[in-house]
Amino acid sequence: MRVVDVMTTEVERAHPDWSLKQAARAMIDHGVSGLPVVADDGVVIGIITEADFIEAEADRAVGRRRLFDTVFGEKKTRVPSTVGAVMTRSPFVVDRNTMLSEAARLMTERNVKRLPVVDPDGRLEGIVSRGDILVAFARDDDVIASAVERGVIRRILMLDSSDVSVRVADGVVSLTGEVPTRTDARLLEELVGRVEGVVRCDSDLSWSFDDVTARPT
Repeated sequence: MRVVDVMTTEVERAHPDWSLKQAARAMIDHGVSGLPVVADDGVVIGIITEADFIEAEADRAVGRRRLFDTVFGEKKTRVPSTVGAVMTRSPFVVDRNTMLSEAARLMTERNVKRLPVVDPDGRLEGIVSRGDILVAFARDDDVIASAVERGVIRRILMLDSSDVSVRVADGVVSLTGEVPTRTDARLLEELVGRVEGVVRCDSDLSWSFDDVTARPT
């Protein structure tokens, strides 16, 4: 399964010139804890999260403690007040074809809760969150098996499902049996990997005709 299968495409976004109040209101209104920050050309240049607000508030506290020094002539501490001043720059991003397992690994390693999804030019296409991945991976095994057998094997590839055994355990799909051609086997493996809830596809399929090596070079 890929990011495109679960990502949110209608994404609230922030502009670097927004005030922190504007960003906070947008987060509250849309029930999110972070916003991608997008430039005028649509390119993702940062991300702002609840943690950035906490850090900004801590900076304000430091500024207040330094008020005495300011009054007596020392340079005034500049307190950040815009999204561009506190956002995390150059955030980790993924493209729409990134596998969900890879997105999950990146979130875990980088300790982030969401990843902006961008096109080849870096423009925002959507966002994928930990919640999106959890929902996808929480799909029941029997529902996944049915989707593979009915949706992929019968409806898309129009194969005899009795020739292929489908077993699903914790989202891992195991395929055994025989299909008409080697191309059918490849397509089946690829399409199964895109089914919602599939963590991995393990294939031990055989084929009646190897149409790949039989093609003229």
